[in-house]
Amino acid sequence: MPLATFLVGIVLGIFLTALWFRTRPAPPVMETLGRLEAQIKDLEAQRLHALGGLDQQLTSLSRETVALSQALRAPNARGRWGELTLRRVAELSGMASQCDFFEQNSADGQRPDMIVKLPGGRTLAVDAKVPLSAYLDAEAALDDAARRAALDKHAQQVMRHVVELSAREYWARLQPSPEMVVLFMAGDHFLAAALERDPTLLEKALARKVLLATPVTLVSVLKGVAYTWRQEKLAQNAGELRRLGAELYDRVRVFADSYSEAGRNLAKAVDAYNRSAASWETRLAPSLKRMRELGVGGDGEAPQPPRLDAVVREAERPS
Repeated sequence: MPLATFLVGIVLGIFLTALWFRTRPAPPVMETLGRLEAQIKDLEAQRLHALGGLDQQLTSLSRETVALSQALRAPNARGRWGELTLRRVAELSGMASQCDFFEQNSADGQRPDMIVKLPGGRTLAVDAKVPLSAYLDAEAALDDAARRAALDKHAQQVMRHVVELSAREYWARLQPSPEMVVLFMAGDHFLAAALERDPTLLEKALARKVLLATPVTLVSVLKGVAYTWRQEKLAQNAGELRRLGAELYDRVRVFADSYSEAGRNLAKAVDAYNRSAASWETRLAPSLKRMRELGVGGDGEAPQPPRLDAVVREAERPS
């Protein structure tokens, strides 16, 4: 076959194949691809819609976070939040009944927020008015340098409040009381942030008789106090049981004396009855029988009282 004829055949075959694909109906695969493309477009539209809703939620959350941050900057709001957290800690530790809470106001900030009653009539003051404005500044900082500067200020604010709290000497006004006051920080991260910039903060606070406590540590302290209260209650109950036991013993002794006397009297009564029965049998019964024989009295015989053989046992006194 000549080369030219071979090439013309190939070109004609390609042309006829293309014409056949153009004119025949779309195969099922093409239809499936079309539906898949439509579903992909629908999913993309749904994704864009969901992202739009998420953006709105993030925006709302951002606004709420800003509002919370601004609220915590206000001393009254921050103090109220600290008081509520303190009350919750007392409830979790089972010490709410042994704690007195004091609501603060702007005119009176010289009272503790809570007084813990200790066994033996002692008390322990707890303060929850630590400033948090510098910590909030650190959380809102846009770079590391600003964050470190704000955390340095936060540590300084905590230490300054420690000095002020130590100067109040609550333990002197709440005698008897251990020479210690608890500074409660309503979140572990607040204390951790201060210790990050001043690792000696705890030691310096203890030197001024101030114990820095977070919710976790304060719960531990209060649970220890609750255990002491339970032991105190058990000791009181043991003393009361000893007193009641002694009182019961005296009452049983008095009752035993009366009971023994009743037994002795009962024995005397039995003896007197048997004597009277013997007198009836030996003295009265023969006379009644003789009178009946002489026609005095009715037909029946007088009943004969039986003798009692019961022996009354006298109770022995315990040695």
